[in-house]
Amino acid sequence: MALTEVAEAAEQQEKSKGHLRRALERLARKRIALACMVVLVIVYGAGIFAPFVAPHDYTEQNYTSIRKPPSREFWAGTDFAGRDVFSRVLWGIQNTVIITVVSMATGGLLIGITLGLMSGYFRGTIDALIMRTGELFASFPDILLVIILAATLRPRFIDWARSVEESLGIDGIVRSGVVDYLVVSLALVAFGWVGMARLIRGQVLVLNETPFVEAARASGASTPRILFVHLLPNAISPIVVSVTMGMGALIGTEIILSWLGLGIQPPRPSLGRMLLEAGSLSALREVPWMLIAPGIVAWALVLAWNLLGDSLNDVLNPRTR
Repeated sequence: MALTEVAEAAEQQEKSKGHLRRALERLARKRIALACMVVLVIVYGAGIFAPFVAPHDYTEQNYTSIRKPPSREFWAGTDFAGRDVFSRVLWGIQNTVIITVVSMATGGLLIGITLGLMSGYFRGTIDALIMRTGELFASFPDILLVIILAATLRPRFIDWARSVEESLGIDGIVRSGVVDYLVVSLALVAFGWVGMARLIRGQVLVLNETPFVEAARASGASTPRILFVHLLPNAISPIVVSVTMGMGALIGTEIILSWLGLGIQPPRPSLGRMLLEAGSLSALREVPWMLIAPGIVAWALVLAWNLLGDSLNDVLNPRTR
């Protein structure tokens, strides 16, 4: 009898804790998740603070140190132009951070969540219109659609930027890489919202019939309040898991675009471009260090986000508690 009372008391104490606190306690017990978060913080921090962390400028060329292996001066060696590989990797991380975070924030979160809420709540014509549009985008392979958009939009955006430079009498818009950021971000956003919208729509269809939503309608709550105060907070768990899983896919797609020459263009460094330069058999035999640094970083980012998403799924999924 005493054991039963102890078990009931422990269960009651667990229920009395907030959902966020319980999730954080379970997450703290997962060493893989903690290790992934440490890796992401270190890599992202190095990229964000690249102007202060990088020992050399990413365009600085040292013609006396071309294709030099790792040393005290050049930690990851130099490339074919005598540029420091480590510094270029840091700046490549910064580009990846900017593009993927902006794409996820606008496509996966802003557009995907908003359209998913509207589709699941209003149903009918609005639901059909949003879902048929999503199916149209999803009918193309993701990477193929992104490549088509990036290849189609970039020349037009460059012409537009040059016309702005001529009309305003300024210079440097195209050379700054803003056009490349915009083109790649738009290409990633174009398909990034579909999966999130479907996920949120499914959650809202279930939550729509719950008593607390019906009570909110009966009390006269406005539609935006029902959507963003009553429905959205109860769908946070799958959103968090979807975002962490999606970040790994976005990083991989951005690297592939740069590898194909459709992403960030020189002189701005990118991980995909660096992998392309070191991807030939002759480069692997003669200068393997050019592939090691960008390869390890790209692999670590994709793997860390995927493992973190898997861990968060275990933490937030009530069936795995």
